[in-house]
Amino acid sequence: MSEADTQVLAGASGKWTIRRLIGWGWRVASRPAARFSLGMLLLVGFVTGVFFWGAFNWGMEMTSTEMFCRGCHEMDQNVYREYRMSVHDQNPSGVRASCPDCHVPHDWPHKMKRKIQASSEVFHHLTGEIDTREKFEAKRLDLARNVWAAMKATDSRECRNCHNFDSMDLSRQNDRAREDHSRAEKEGLTCIDCHKGIAHHLPAGAFEAERELNETWNSIERKEGAGPK
Repeated sequence: MSEADTQVLAGASGKWTIRRLIGWGWRVASRPAARFSLGMLLLVGFVTGVFFWGAFNWGMEMTSTEMFCRGCHEMDQNVYREYRMSVHDQNPSGVRASCPDCHVPHDWPHKMKRKIQASSEVFHHLTGEIDTREKFEAKRLDLARNVWAAMKATDSRECRNCHNFDSMDLSRQNDRAREDHSRAEKEGLTCIDCHKGIAHHLPAGAFEAERELNETWNSIERKEGAGPK
């Protein structure tokens, strides 16, 4: 038998083995009780489910860390450097609010929604849309608008994980803070209405963008108020 014939037979044998394995797997899957007990199937299914759930949850947590956020050049060289000089990073009490504390929801449904939205950000990273300082600055206002609108829509949900009107002792605040917080509570304002540029630099055109955002939201509230009762 020639060497070529041997290789042909070996290839056919390999294909036959794979075909038999696939056939065996299908027979087991279609008639599992004929070979394995119900208890064994449930145990294997439970262990497999726990493993995959643990791996999925681990992935969710690993992508919700400061280290992961600054893993992209765009973040590390731009907004992270600004954050490092802010009160959210350095303050007398030593309590830090890092990237995921402000930009990743804590509860599961909203966290999943945010992760799905973040897939578009991965695409922009891969295409190099803001991979230089110049490109980032050109897009800064649009990026800020998106974050402000999202925070406005959620009533500054991530801010309220740490800051809450009910827990504020206004008597211990300075005059300006006490007056502003009292007015904000009475008028139903949310954190981002007043506290833009806390952790990152304000972009050029920020005040005009803020005015447009407020006008948009006021228009939406008026329409909702004029709707059917």
